[in-house]
Parts: sequence; structure tokens; C-alpha cells
Amino acid sequence: MYNIYRTIHRYGEDEIIINKSRFIGYAMPINSEEEALNFIEKIKTKHRDATHNVYAYVFGQDSNVQRFSDDGEPSGTAGIPALEVIKKEDLRNVAVVITRYFGGVKLGTGGLIRAYTKGAKIGLEAGIIIDKVLHTKLKVRIDYTVYGTIENYLMTKGYLIDDIVYDDAVNIYLYIKFSEVSYFKKTITDMTSGNVVIEYEGEEYVSMKNGKRVK
Repeated sequence: MYNIYRTIHRYGEDEIIINKSRFIGYAMPINSEEEALNFIEKIKTKHRDATHNVYAYVFGQDSNVQRFSDDGEPSGTAGIPALEVIKKEDLRNVAVVITRYFGGVKLGTGGLIRAYTKGAKIGLEAGIIIDKVLHTKLKVRIDYTVYGTIENYLMTKGYLIDDIVYDDAVNIYLYIKFSEVSYFKKTITDMTSGNVVIEYEGEEYVSMKNGKRVK
């Protein structure tokens, strides 16, 4: 399991007109090769009247599954350029489909490569390229007397607070980067003179962009 990898945050869709041809770029984060194939089929069904539905996808922590299709375009001018966009961005677990409606003007080999490259890029950008960072979710239970101090510390350090539940104590649910858990536990224990209960809630990849969480 990697501590961090790049992918897209959500479904993305955008389009562009190039020499009268309409190119629609679609992108989707996937959790399996089956999800990629289902997504591709969904777009193909939606645009069964299109001239071409070109696709590419990458799956696996080591990008060990890589597939593409030119869908009738000249070999090497469509699917491979789309796949190269994914690889150059170092993305994992993502599928793209570029739908083309021919506008009557032939683009030539170079033009097709540029067009399908652009189609993949706009779809991925619409899906928001992010880092998936492995975090540990913790529950921190503290007395009300130290809540102000701890809250200030958490906000100053920019820790990701998921929820706060108030009962006869304060229960703070938050995400800590996998590599910082030991340091965090020690710091909070010291700040509360040991009057704290820290419980492990699991591990989860959190979407991050420019150091901030993407919801």
C-alpha cells in the first residue's frame, strides 16, 4: 500500500471543437478494471452515434494494468496519446474516453494525436487531478479543560478534523498522515499530561491538492 498516489477526484467532462470535429473528454476514477470497462461501455452507449469512442485506462498501484483503443482511428493516433496523458501525469486508477463527432475536415496523423491528447487532458482536468494521501483516522477524547489548547494546536498545524462530538468529554475525530501518527500521539499525550484517550479508527486515503483537502 502506497502512502501517496496521484489520480482524479471525481467524474470529469469537457469538450472542445477542433477543425469542426467535436471532441468530448470524459474521465472517471476507478477501483477496478471492471469499473473502467463499465464506464467505457456507458459512454459508448450514450454516444452510439459518434464517429469514434476512444478510450484508455490505467489501474493498479504500479500501473500494472494499461489498456487503450483507437476505436477505428489510424493506429497510434488516438488511444496511445490518451494513455500517454495519463502516464505523463503519473495517474493511477483512472479511465478516460474521448468521443469524436467528425466535422468533415480531416486532421491528419499529427492533428489527431494533438486532438486526442487535448481531449484526454480536458476530461482529466475537469475531474480535478489530486494526490491521494494515506491517513490514519483517530478519535481523541479529552477533557473540556484542555480543549481550547488542543483545538488551537490542531488548527495551527492544519490537521484534518472530520468531526467533533461533545458528551461528558470532547471527542475529536481527525485524520493524521500515516507517517506522523507516532509523533502526534506523543505530542497530544504530553500536552494533556496523559489525560487523553486516543483510539484507532482505521486508515483512509484523503484527496489533497496543494496541501489542502478536496471534498
